[in-house]
Amino acid sequence: MTGTQKLYQRVADSIASQIAGGRYLPGSRLPPERDLACEFDVSRPTIREAMIALEIRGLVGARRGSGIYVNATMPDSFPPPPELDVGAFELIEARTLFESEAAALAATAISPEQLSDLRALLDEMDRSDEIGQALDADKRFHVAVAEATGNTLIVSIVEMLWAVRQQSRLCEHMFARARDGGVTPRVNEHQAIVDALAARDPQQAREATRCHLKRVTDDLLEATRLGMIQKAQSDFAAQRRHVKTRVAV
Repeated sequence: MTGTQKLYQRVADSIASQIAGGRYLPGSRLPPERDLACEFDVSRPTIREAMIALEIRGLVGARRGSGIYVNATMPDSFPPPPELDVGAFELIEARTLFESEAAALAATAISPEQLSDLRALLDEMDRSDEIGQALDADKRFHVAVAEATGNTLIVSIVEMLWAVRQQSRLCEHMFARARDGGVTPRVNEHQAIVDALAARDPQQAREATRCHLKRVTDDLLEATRLGMIQKAQSDFAAQRRHVKTRVAV
């Protein structure tokens, strides 16, 4: 373990080692999310990221809506974990830090033309029939707010954070779950940011951005929870069909 290892990776690697060492046997249930958070002294979102990382590695899965279980069939050996990089919750934490302050600064410097551009992006988000188009407009909206600060370093940081979202396997996996759950960019939340910028109110712009990104976090928490439930329901339905088939023989 290195000093720069991410928290979710530390938790995932530790649980993987415990599975390999026999603490958690194939088919056994892992402790509840809140208990694992206490054991590892991390937040519940970090545990959620670790569980998804373990799921991607094929070590755990949800079952019958009762929690996370070690997969009944385990690999003969435990290969090195894939490089999953940054998780969505970590990314949003960084975005909240930088983008809320960028919005506050933008409120003091934004031009009428830049406000017009932001409103055009709102219209684009609202009219988009495809999720890919809406997400592209969402990204350009937040970069445009950064550009309104007049600070090229702030723009570079915001662009880098959005690049991480696309490049991190774990991050993309989590956002994909949210998209599958019907989560799309909320125009009204972006409208609140534009209204604050138009009012030249730095504190309002800061808070509108924070509230928007908090909702993104809430969406991800719900989407990953629902994803676990839906997988459990699917497993249960498949098992029920199997039983019915055997009874009918």
